[in-house]
Amino acid sequence: MNSITGFLWRTSASSYLRTLLRVALGLGTFRLLYRALPAEDFGFWALLWSVFGYGVLVDFGLGFATQKRVAELSARKEWDELSRVLSTVLVTFTCLGAAVLLGALLGKDALLGALHVSPENTDRYRSTALVFFGGMALGFPLGIFPEILRGQQRVGTVNLIVCGGLVLNFVAIFTAVKLGWSLGTLISLSLATTLLPDLLCGMVALRSMPAVRLHPRLFTMASARQTMGFSLVAYLITATNLVLGKTDQLVLGACLSVASVAVYVAGSKVAEIFSLFTRQLHEALSPAAARLNATGDHASLRTLLIEGTRLSLLIALPLYALFAMRLPVFMRLLTGAAVSHEAWLTGQVLLVWFLTTVATHATTKRIFVMTGHERRLLSLGVIEAVVNLALSITLVKVWPHPASVAVGSFVPTVLVGWFALWPWAAREAGMSAWALLWKTSGLGLLVAVVIAAVLQCSACLHGFGSAPTLPVFLIESLVAGIAGLAAAAPFLRAEFKRFHPPQIATAAAA
Repeated sequence: MNSITGFLWRTSASSYLRTLLRVALGLGTFRLLYRALPAEDFGFWALLWSVFGYGVLVDFGLGFATQKRVAELSARKEWDELSRVLSTVLVTFTCLGAAVLLGALLGKDALLGALHVSPENTDRYRSTALVFFGGMALGFPLGIFPEILRGQQRVGTVNLIVCGGLVLNFVAIFTAVKLGWSLGTLISLSLATTLLPDLLCGMVALRSMPAVRLHPRLFTMASARQTMGFSLVAYLITATNLVLGKTDQLVLGACLSVASVAVYVAGSKVAEIFSLFTRQLHEALSPAAARLNATGDHASLRTLLIEGTRLSLLIALPLYALFAMRLPVFMRLLTGAAVSHEAWLTGQVLLVWFLTTVATHATTKRIFVMTGHERRLLSLGVIEAVVNLALSITLVKVWPHPASVAVGSFVPTVLVGWFALWPWAAREAGMSAWALLWKTSGLGLLVAVVIAAVLQCSACLHGFGSAPTLPVFLIESLVAGIAGLAAAAPFLRAEFKRFHPPQIATAAAA
């Protein structure tokens, strides 16, 4: 148990480092390019990279399947089968990349026409787009390598390599901007520093598995069918999650007005930031669960489920107390304007929604999808997505308020989470639902209550009903955080003393 807890803590720490670095350097890059590039160049840059981000939607779950198969087959040391699986996935990704490049070659002129590019920039943007889509095509096969490392339970290694790539990317763009290089050069440098970490991940991953070979001749239809059978179900689960998270704005725009979407976004962005900082350890759960399941270590699998949920709530509950009690401050920082009651109410509902998903969905889905329960999860996901959409449309017509669609998302999540996923998790953990709730949320709830008490005392000083200034907010948040850590210190100290190097984090050697 101690090794699993330590493994999750270390992986989570590296994930937070990667996230904070990505946010900081991303903001720096945005500011740098926004000031340096002409408006049309900046818009074209932003559009291309938004397309790159959507590339994950056409991988058909193969990245997730790669994690699962690497974890399972390396645990059993079935290197020949792993060679066939990885070669099959690599060939499939190469074909996907070739299809993307072919589509770009055939549709580049139509794309530029649809974007209303000015005539003087058409030729320059055409060549830049071809370079970009060529890099995107190369990114599909290279993208398999970080998934291999994750399958080896080396998520921390992936995070450190990605952090190096983020720094290199920023340095390259900063240098290019200061030297006045062209947009095409900027795109090329950005692509190179984005793809280089994938290549480094491949070198590190394959070095630890010398018996594994990658070659097109090892492609087999049997491996393709077996891998795709899981990956398509995983892809559909991801698609239902996309419906759960991205349809609210479409419903509001269609049923009310675009102005109501603006109110909703003001509240939702804070909730999305909350979600970002509560999900960093979850990417370590999937490959660990697949490996433990493959070796038949069901006791450790139960521990992974309990500890993953407990650590998630230990992070999420204190953050929820801070975000919920100081929501107007966060919203004012994001929007630069006063907060309307509609936006505040929408943000509060969405914060509770995201907290519910962290408690009931995030850990259980990550583990269950890797242990043979993916089809049942898909059924629950489809039910939740359908009820979400239907209830959101109904509520927005009965109660024409931006928060209505947030409630429409919250209700099915609560029903599926607490009445289906949570009892299921309790059975797998070998305890009652209430016992699991107390074991996983007790410490996080203690820290949350202490933070809420400090913030409430601070509110007495600067006046109820008035949002604190930014300096006051930073000071009270620091004091609240220190008080929360002090309350949890005896428990955390005892926990850290028991850590020893995690066995599940050691990649299998040939």
